[in-house]
Amino acid sequence: MELWVSALAAILTTAAFVPQALHIIRHRETKAISLVMYVAFASGVALWLVFGVLIGNWAIIISNAITLALTLAIVGMKIRYG
Repeated sequence: MELWVSALAAILTTAAFVPQALHIIRHRETKAISLVMYVAFASGVALWLVFGVLIGNWAIIISNAITLALTLAIVGMKIRYG
C-alpha cells in the first residue's frame, strides 16, 4: 500500500509542477518568481530524492529527479535572465 500511495503522490506533485516549469522555460520570463524560494524548493526536492534512494522507492526517486531537473533549469534561467 505504501508503494501505491507514494506513486500517486509522486505523480500528482510532479504533474502539478510541470506546466509552470514548462511555461517559464518556454517564455524565459522569471521576473515574477523568487530565486530564494526556488533554491529552497530545489534543496527540499534534492533531499526527497536522497530519501527515495535511501529507502529504494522508485516513485519518489523518479518524480523528484524530474522535478529537480526542472527546478534547476528554472533557477539557472532566473540567474541568467533575472
